[in-house]
Amino acid sequence: MRLWTVAAGGILAASAVAMAHYAPALPDSAIAKPSRQFGLPFAGAPGPNTWLLGQGYGNTTGAYRQRRSTYGNLQGLHAGLDFSAPCGTPVRAIGDGVVAEVDGPHGSPPHNVVIDHAGNLSSLYGHLRVRSSVRVGQQVKRGQVIGESGDSQFTCVSAPHLHLELRDRSHQRFFNPLPYIAADWDSLALAGSFGRGYEYDLVSPRKWQTPESQPEVRRGGAILNEFARPWPPAPGGAR
Repeated sequence: MRLWTVAAGGILAASAVAMAHYAPALPDSAIAKPSRQFGLPFAGAPGPNTWLLGQGYGNTTGAYRQRRSTYGNLQGLHAGLDFSAPCGTPVRAIGDGVVAEVDGPHGSPPHNVVIDHAGNLSSLYGHLRVRSSVRVGQQVKRGQVIGESGDSQFTCVSAPHLHLELRDRSHQRFFNPLPYIAADWDSLALAGSFGRGYEYDLVSPRKWQTPESQPEVRRGGAILNEFARPWPPAPGGAR
């Protein structure tokens, strides 16, 4: 009986995670509005020896080049923020919440954590160096360490960074984190390696060219950035 109970608990937990991937997207009325209610995922000031903004959210040139492969299920856009940081940098919860997943099925390997917040919002912390010590169901506070930044290439040399996403709790909608996170984004964009970093459509060259104007992403929706006259051209064509 005890073995059955443990197995059943595992099946129920797995089923809950699976359902989250196919659950209907939550309506606007059920989701908290952005009011800079969250903090940054790192303590201390940004800098070349601490952390910097790497890739922004949205219509980035990097996402455009892989809009049909890596980002094909995310409408061709980069659905989070990348913060460059040395491997092992403590990663902190951006707000109070409850741990929903540890190493769940959301990608961003080698390890990740999902935290549920008030207002049906969830934050994902990806490319963590090691499995987080927090537990599913554990309550965490804003600023609490929930992991260590790692490298998407598993080397701690190739691409050390934290990937941070802000989603609705159904995991079907992905929001621009900027209006939700209290930070000096203008200074972060200037200091980091991201720079401008957005893909142009020369038919409408002002579209999605600022960090604040990036669109919401819907899982599995049509690709948004199939531009008629893209600039810069994707080397070797889009993938």
